[in-house]
Amino acid sequence: MAVGLTASLEDYLEAIYLISRKTSTVRVKDVAEHLKVREASVSEAVKRLAERGFLKHERYGELVLTEEGEKAAREIYRRHQVLQQFFKEVLGVNEKIAYRDACAIEHTISKETLQKLVEFIERLQKS
Repeated sequence: MAVGLTASLEDYLEAIYLISRKTSTVRVKDVAEHLKVREASVSEAVKRLAERGFLKHERYGELVLTEEGEKAAREIYRRHQVLQQFFKEVLGVNEKIAYRDACAIEHTISKETLQKLVEFIERLQKS
């Protein structure tokens, strides 16, 4: 987990990152739609992320990840991708279930275990 972030805040950070990859402007409304939550919930999370230095946000303005926020979001997304790939390609788990399980586990997996999964997937791909 990113330093000082709960699993929920990591989800918000990842959502902002993913939306920002598709469009130049990210707003509270976009994150609420992406995560299927209320805008008030997003606003509270945005406030907490901004207080911790992961995000810049002016009231009613766009959401912009700081350098630290971008780095943390990329790492969260990487963990998710590795787990989802492992579940789908190695274990043969259905895509929806693999996505959901990756979302749940990405917050608690250790760096060591994640690295071992990456190495395992790479070995399988070379075979």
